[in-house]
Amino acid sequence: MSSKLLVIIATGDREKALTGLMYAKNTIKYGWIPDVKVMFFGPSENLLVSDTDVTNSAAELAGLGQPIACKFLSDRDGTSERIEGMGIKVDYVGTMIADLVNEGYIPMVW
Repeated sequence: MSSKLLVIIATGDREKALTGLMYAKNTIKYGWIPDVKVMFFGPSENLLVSDTDVTNSAAELAGLGQPIACKFLSDRDGTSERIEGMGIKVDYVGTMIADLVNEGYIPMVW
């Protein structure tokens, strides 16, 4: 079993996003898997800036690790600065995701 996990939060459904955030935070906090990366991609990025519960949960996650949001999408939607203000790095994630999978990270998509 891999000891590397890639959590991709892509959903626009707030309940799914909150569940994914809770799992990612607890996995990092309690060390369930030693190496965890978290990325926001797609509709979840709009939740980051429009839903208070998602915003707060993502900010907590940022305090535990370094989540990344997709720069292409956040630039397109004009939300990059707001997302960065939460402590979330904004960068191009397409190649990053492929590289992490090739390095043995198991993707878990919410």
